[in-house]
Amino acid sequence: MNLFGLYVPGTTWLHRLGAGGKYLILLVLTVPALAIGQPVPSLAALLASVLVVLSARVGWRRALALPLALWVLLAVLAGYQVVVRRPDLAVVVCANLVTAVYASRVLTLTTPGPVLIDALVAGLRPFRLVGVDPERVGLAVAIMVRSVPLLLDTFEQVRQAARARGRERNLFALITPVVVRAVGQAQATGAALAARGLGEPGGS
Repeated sequence: MNLFGLYVPGTTWLHRLGAGGKYLILLVLTVPALAIGQPVPSLAALLASVLVVLSARVGWRRALALPLALWVLLAVLAGYQVVVRRPDLAVVVCANLVTAVYASRVLTLTTPGPVLIDALVAGLRPFRLVGVDPERVGLAVAIMVRSVPLLLDTFEQVRQAARARGRERNLFALITPVVVRAVGQAQATGAALAARGLGEPGGS
């Protein structure tokens, strides 16, 4: 299952809205709740993100379903906060994380990937004055979007292998191979970019 979702053609108001407007929706749904850091605003933002992504009419499962790896992460984060006696932070952290996923799906389910990257690069061009390289940011985002599904697939493969050995409850046995593969993938990607002269200042 893809974490952020893949583009689904449609005619809803979200499909017709420009990429810039969708980026604004993402910021409105996520930033205030993150800044406030309280359960009620976080839950309100989560509810709003659910309603907005459902309005894309791509099917409730495609819009709202979360991969197992994310459920595991949410359980770990919530459990830690409960152990340190901060159940309020458990609600805030988990609600904000799921809100960010759903808000991202507002973008990815209703807009082709290249359009999103182009809009991000265009929006960052004024920041060249403070040293931001829009093209490099766009490249980084494109790599991230491609890497997340790969990492989730890796986690699922490792989980199935651990289950076959009767070690699915061993968190170390699950996480270590994923980290090793993630580092290997990052090194391979970096080497491929360097070989093509990409990702470095002045690179084409």
